[in-house]
Amino acid sequence: MEKTFIYTLALISFLIQGVVEGNIGVNYGTVADNLPPPSQVARFILDNTIINRVKLYDTNQEILQAFAHTGIEITVAVPNNLIPHLASLKFSQQWVKTNIVPHVPATNIVRILVGNEVISTTDHSIASRLVLAMQTLHVALVGEDLDRRIKVSTPHSLGILSSSSPPSSGRFKQENVALIKQLLGFLQATGSPFMINPYPFFGYSGDTLNYAMFRPNSGVFDEISDHKYTNMLDAQLDATYSAMKQLGFEDVEIVIAETGWPSKGDPGQAHVDTESASEFNGKLIKHVMSGLGTPLMPNKTFETYIFALFNENLKPGPTSERNFGLFKPDMTPVYHVDIFRHNGGSTSPTNWNPDRGVPVRSPVPKTNGGKTWCIPKTGASEKILQANIDYVCGLGLDCQPILEGGRCFYPNSVHAHAAYAMNAYYQATGRHEYDCDFRGTGFITPSNPSMNL
Repeated sequence: MEKTFIYTLALISFLIQGVVEGNIGVNYGTVADNLPPPSQVARFILDNTIINRVKLYDTNQEILQAFAHTGIEITVAVPNNLIPHLASLKFSQQWVKTNIVPHVPATNIVRILVGNEVISTTDHSIASRLVLAMQTLHVALVGEDLDRRIKVSTPHSLGILSSSSPPSSGRFKQENVALIKQLLGFLQATGSPFMINPYPFFGYSGDTLNYAMFRPNSGVFDEISDHKYTNMLDAQLDATYSAMKQLGFEDVEIVIAETGWPSKGDPGQAHVDTESASEFNGKLIKHVMSGLGTPLMPNKTFETYIFALFNENLKPGPTSERNFGLFKPDMTPVYHVDIFRHNGGSTSPTNWNPDRGVPVRSPVPKTNGGKTWCIPKTGASEKILQANIDYVCGLGLDCQPILEGGRCFYPNSVHAHAAYAMNAYYQATGRHEYDCDFRGTGFITPSNPSMNL
């Protein structure tokens, strides 16, 4: 009864506050021949969505350049076939110098993933060198003084588990235990997360559809832990957690590297349509951001990357593989999902014009005739405020005054410097209300903030 009461309070709090921006990311795949230029994609995500993390499957240089000065957290990846090469320090050092160093700090690269689902999908010769490759890549980052900024991890399918039901009995396959224990030790030592690709879409059957879709259902009771599960994702997360705990690594953070639901399938394939995709992803976002956590990991949110940003028309396999995208190539939504910023979560962004690559905005200022300024909200995240500074200065506006020796350098704080940068942008772009949005961190005031510094 007490657990139910606590969960109910958390849910009520979430419903009052709405979806909180902070942990929702998207997988940006490029197996297609009809996608828009990366520069358009970066601006679209920044200006129109609550997405503030993007996960790539490579180190596409054009994409990395496009996300410069946006503050959006970028995860890049090394393909599986390079893993044996990364075990060489010389190769890792050169890889970092070529693919990472030219882009930081302008592009906010925060993580490098070594391969994808390596343990469950590759032969032993590659999987056995995975941890060594990760360790060596980390050493290369240390050499560039980037190890505190950029973490190294690798994503896994749930195929690494030998048992997942009930969730508290979750265990890794015995033949992989030694390797995974070594991997978890590295992640723990470097403060990196354990990343998994849980897909209720691939795990449900006809009688568990409601359980997979976060719909009301009778639930699944775990007699060992005395917990009731009302959705499949929580069960998948807790099975992974149980397996990690059994090895003594329950303190390593779990990140959802991929999950999603396709909007189109092969003829006759049930529950693969826009309505199902919209329902799953909408409820997914609310659930992982609610702060409810899971029965074994209560009171937390989960960093989550939806698969995928676009439908990818060149992907092999069944039709569903090409239709996991949130957006069509013209950047119109495939279906409704509450990820838009400016219009309360409607089915399309504000006046999006794919030919221009930026939102078409009214030239009429919404502020009154008096002088107004844009300043950061009290309590705004310093991480986001720093991203605001990087974005404005990256556009070419004059940021010399907040550099050391400049007339506005003091007080030397992120909040004060952000106040200068955000207001510079607001004044330069016409003092429209939306020019002070800054991902919800800006506030318009009739008082000159410089008088209070």
